[in-house]
Amino acid sequence: METPAAGPGARRRPAPSRGATAPSSGRLPGLDGLRAVAILAVLAFHLDPRWLPGGFLGVDVFFVISGFLITTLLVRERARTGRIDLWGFWTRRARRLLPALLVLVPSVILLARLVETDLLVGIRRQAVGALTFTSNWLEIAAGSDYFHSTAPQLLMNLWSLAVEEQFYLVWPLVALALLRFAPSSRVRTGCALALAATSAVLMATRFDPSLGATRVYYGTDTHLMGLMLGAALAFAWAAPHRAWTSSDRWQRVRVPVVALAGAALVALMLFLDESNPLTFRGGLLAASLATTVLVLGVVERPTPLRTVLNLPVLRWVGERSYGLYLWHWPVILIVEADLSWAARGSENYLWSRLWCVAVTVAIADLSYRLIETPVRTHGFRGSAGRLLHTIRYSGTRTARAVWASVAVLAIILTVVLVTAPTRTRVEQLLEANASAATASAPATTASTTSSTSAPSGAAAAQASTKGKPAPLVQSWTMPTGAEIDGYGDSMMVGSVHALRYYFPGIRLDARSNRQWSEGLELVRERGAANRRAVVIALGTNAGTDLERARETLDALGPDRMVVLVTLHGRINRIAEDNAALEQLVAGRDNVALADWDAALKGTEGQLQSDGIHPSLVGAHLYAKTIRQAFAELSARHTGKTVTLKELPIP
Repeated sequence: METPAAGPGARRRPAPSRGATAPSSGRLPGLDGLRAVAILAVLAFHLDPRWLPGGFLGVDVFFVISGFLITTLLVRERARTGRIDLWGFWTRRARRLLPALLVLVPSVILLARLVETDLLVGIRRQAVGALTFTSNWLEIAAGSDYFHSTAPQLLMNLWSLAVEEQFYLVWPLVALALLRFAPSSRVRTGCALALAATSAVLMATRFDPSLGATRVYYGTDTHLMGLMLGAALAFAWAAPHRAWTSSDRWQRVRVPVVALAGAALVALMLFLDESNPLTFRGGLLAASLATTVLVLGVVERPTPLRTVLNLPVLRWVGERSYGLYLWHWPVILIVEADLSWAARGSENYLWSRLWCVAVTVAIADLSYRLIETPVRTHGFRGSAGRLLHTIRYSGTRTARAVWASVAVLAIILTVVLVTAPTRTRVEQLLEANASAATASAPATTASTTSSTSAPSGAAAAQASTKGKPAPLVQSWTMPTGAEIDGYGDSMMVGSVHALRYYFPGIRLDARSNRQWSEGLELVRERGAANRRAVVIALGTNAGTDLERARETLDALGPDRMVVLVTLHGRINRIAEDNAALEQLVAGRDNVALADWDAALKGTEGQLQSDGIHPSLVGAHLYAKTIRQAFAELSARHTGKTVTLKELPIP
């Protein structure tokens, strides 16, 4: 995230109120440390959502800090010079944001091309969004999903940078109008608070759990509350009452209020997650309000909190927070693609996460020292002149090599962008399997399993009389493929060939993005024609809808053998969803779990590059896990062990 640099006049500030301490430098004390907390929260969330479910709230911490600092700079400049140099302001913002961004975008595109071409799907749109600061709106238009995306997006994290840059473009004009025409700081503060409240209301009312949170999370209109709360604090802090901190009453309650705000922010990061509607119906606003109180508590006067946030290590991280934010997500995706042996659940997973952190920190530090600081200090023209001078006087041969390398890389980058795939291999596989996943089942063939139990009489259950299905004949023997129905989402679509291999004759009805509500409708529509054994694999995209899932099992009745497949993915709610499935199975003797999530632990090469869908080998593990669940369900009721043939992977 962006770390506003002090502009002209930022080193001078109005005389502090009673008890306040003026900083000795242009950087307000404690805010670098608060930035460090924010970026560490975001980093933890993106490394593994299970580690900090609400870590994405770190973005809102950045928003509040940015709104406060930018408005403070504008207010100070107006007070000092009687005007606001808009061109100078935007130039300073460009110096702060563009250099590192212009290095990031081509670098990660070229690296991704070397490691995994799937990472380049949609890269032209992402690059345009990154360089024009419109990523959030382009991704909304493209139907991207920030929280539940199954296709990797190399530059997904730049949506928040787009929101901030749009704020930098428009807010100085609004702030200038308020400073010129609003009669008092109270009115200015009230206007900013009204904008924050409007944005929060828009987010709450426009959020639709069935459609996902991306529109309200990415939208500048619906995610403006943090920036506006920071701006409101800046207007109030510039007033004679210093944001009402000059009163004795504030001094009495200051410490507990700031402590409570800190505890609230930590609690929100620990317990809120993207699956909770409260996150978007007040949760983000609460995090922004808590951050606003923390900012006031940090800058107003020395406190134990400021002492902690001013620790050298936190200041160091905070100063590099922009580079850390830019690089961490592409680094995570590229490392994950390169180290396929370190998938989630494997023994090497933690080491791969630590490697992501080490690489991100190293690159961010180089970016800060070699790119961001020089351009911020010397400007675009001065930095370019220094670079050209270095190349020119490095020798003719070296200069030619440098310019030749630049030209070659530019050509390669152009080719990579032009030839970037439009769909991942997973999407191509799912599309190829889509028709097969909904086709009528082939004729009954020999079973690939054998059992010590007697042959099933379930074929009678599928016979029809005058076009109507006959009543179900209860049987608990190991079902053949011709006795199994499958309802599923993209996980089943991706495994269709393996399922037909292990269960010849299985009848599948699977479609990408299918949810439990649709599965319930399909089961009810088929009614008594449902076969005596049913596999259900739903919830990858929207989670386990416990009520609909329970209704689905009730519709199938207690006489059918039913297997539910657990979920797997880098989504925080997976553990909760699987716990809901276990709760659903409890007390139902005819239902068993095929624990796909557990089957993947300690394995390698079982998943596609998205870390969710099974690979060719993984599809066979997926089918075998389902087959094992049916065998255990049969043994539970018949008391006879089912012997399963080990089939070679074709």
